Order: sequence, then structure tokens, then C-alpha cells
Amino acid sequence: MASRPAPIPGDRADGSQRRMHVALLAAGVATFGELYAVQGVLPLIARDLGVTPAESALTISVATGGLALTVLPWASVAERIGRLRAMRIALLASAVLSVVAAVAPTFELLMLVRFLGGAALGAVPALAVAYIHDRTTGAAASVAAAAYVSGTTIGGAAGRILAGLLSEELGWRSALLVVSAVSLASAILFVVLAPPAAVQRSGGVGLRWREKIGRALADPTLRVLFAVTVLLVGVFVAVYSYLGFRLEAPPFLIPPALASLIFLTYLAGTVSSRVAGWWSSRLGRRTVALVGLAAMAVGIALMLSDAVPVLLIGLAVFTAGFFGCHATATAWVGARAEGEWRGQASALYTIAFYAGSAIGSWLLGLAFQSGGWSLLSGLSLSALTVVAAGTASLRSDERSQP
Repeated sequence: MASRPAPIPGDRADGSQRRMHVALLAAGVATFGELYAVQGVLPLIARDLGVTPAESALTISVATGGLALTVLPWASVAERIGRLRAMRIALLASAVLSVVAAVAPTFELLMLVRFLGGAALGAVPALAVAYIHDRTTGAAASVAAAAYVSGTTIGGAAGRILAGLLSEELGWRSALLVVSAVSLASAILFVVLAPPAAVQRSGGVGLRWREKIGRALADPTLRVLFAVTVLLVGVFVAVYSYLGFRLEAPPFLIPPALASLIFLTYLAGTVSSRVAGWWSSRLGRRTVALVGLAAMAVGIALMLSDAVPVLLIGLAVFTAGFFGCHATATAWVGARAEGEWRGQASALYTIAFYAGSAIGSWLLGLAFQSGGWSLLSGLSLSALTVVAAGTASLRSDERSQP
């Protein structure tokens, strides 16, 4: 295994750090921009291709499902070719595939290309944090990680909003092509700016990797966290996927382009994720997670209203609660896992996160089709109750060996 690059003195070190921050920001924009842009135009895709709302949401499910399936394989590839090279290949391949997806003539081909694009993107969330720690440590690593997370937030919101706003004038395909162009430019920026990292060549993951995965899965607290994350993310993605369909129908009759502005409520999540970190150190992770779940439940209840201001307040509360839970769970997994298998535990959390996105958005879409927003809300509240029960059973600040 290659050693970590020696620190560069003076301005060169500062310049390298700045380049890494911009590169990671670009990686986050590229990844989440293309992954979730279709969520802003789902009603248009459904009408144009003659599919149901739940079927249109499969364009998200297949991409996030492909990502979940390739997290561990990408980690294995990175052991052989290096994390930075793997991330470069993944970002460029996924950007090109997003262009192909935008012009896919049939729904079936669109689904196939979206799956391949998601599979390519599996390298980025799987390797970004490890790449950061190949370059730096301590507070500098936290700053670099914050740059990546900021990119994911910006990309996730901007991709959805940009696609939605442009779709009214350009159509959904051209709108997605614009997002693809932004993602490709961001991917190229990462390739050009990302400074070299230590390249690991261990000859494959082998038994040691499998043992680390086994250690993570053997921990009872982590098993619960992985399981509840699937439900939590499924509810979150489903609400955002089908709210656009509700807003374009009576009594709202809001155009899709205007409805896409609901993704501005992601700003509530940017705030709540930071607040959750501060509260966790004072109140404990379990308490903060339960508060976040309560906020999500209140938000769902408010979104049953036909008054747009009340609905938007509910969406903001729901979003803040989710990101507070997500930030808490991420830190919980990292703190619970031992140092030597922390990376594997984080990878499994990533798999649970995107598996929830893939499964939940489709299953709750079937509920939306058969029983409307009320049934989707009722099932979402039931899922959150299960998540709350699982979370309440955990001891947030104690870490014991299984």
C-alpha cells in the first residue's frame, strides 16, 4: 500500500487544499445533480411516456438501486487502481450516461441507462471520505468533508429545480440535458483539480474485507440503524417524488415548473443537519433522532392540508426532521464502529440509504396510485413509527462489543 503523500509546505499546501475543496464540491454537484434531477420532472415523464406515477418514479429507484449495488464493488476496484482514479472514471462515465438517458426514446431504455448511471456513481459516496483522509487529517479533513456535503446539497436541489424550471419551455428531455451538461462540467472540474491521493494496491479485498463487513453486521446497534435507515429514506424520497403529482392536480393546479421550487425547502435540511450535530453532543443521539422523527411526522400531518402555505411549512418541517435524523445516524454509525472497520460500516450505511430510496419511492408510489396522498401519508407515518420504535430501543452513547 502506498504511503500518504508528504505534506507540501507553504503556499503549495494551501493551494492543494483549495483545489481539493473545489474538486469535492464539484463531485457532489455532479453526483446528486444527475442522480435526482428527474424528480423535478416526474409528472412530465409520466405523461410523455405513458406510464403511471409509480412507474415514472422507477427512474429514481433504478438509479439509486444501481448505486447501492455497486458501493462495495467500487471499493474493491479502488483497492486495485486507487480511489482518485476510480472516482474520476465513475464521474465521467455517469455524466456521459446521463446525456444518453435524456435522449432515450423509450421508457425501458431510459430505465436501463439510469441504472447504469447510478451504478457508475456508486464510487463517489463510497470513496469520497476515504479519499479525503488519504490527503489530510483532523480539522482539515472535516473542512474537506463539509465541502463535499455542501456539493451534494447544492447538486441535489439545483438539479431538481433547474430541470423543473426549464422543462416548461424546453421539455423534460432538453431540461435534463442542461443538467447533464452541468454535471459533465462538474465532473471535468473534479478530474482536473483533484490532487493526487495515496493509491492502495492490496491485491483485492479478500477475506480481511469480508471479515470487516461481518464485524459491522454483527453489531446489533448498527443492524438496527441500517434497517431503520431503509424505511426513513424510503419515506423521504417518496414524499418528494409524489408531491409534484399532488400539486399539479386539483385543488392546487400548480404547473410543474413552479412546483419544482418546493426543493428550496432543502435549505431547512442544511440548517437542521448542523443543529443536529450540536444537539447530539448535549442531548444524546437517540434523543435528537427521535426529535427529528417527530418533526417528520408533524410535517406529514401538515402536508395533508389543502392550503399551500400550510403544506409548504409542513414540507420544510418534514425536511428539517429528515436531515437531522440523517446527520445523527451518519455520526452514530461512525462513532459506533471500531476504527479498522469503520469504512465498511459507513459503506453499509450508504447501501441502506440508497436501497431505501430505491424501494420506498416505488412501493409508496403504488399506495399513492391506489389511495392518493392520504394513503401515502398514513403508510409513511406507520413506517416512521417503526423507525421510532427501533431508535428508542438503542442506547445512543454506549458502545459495546457485540
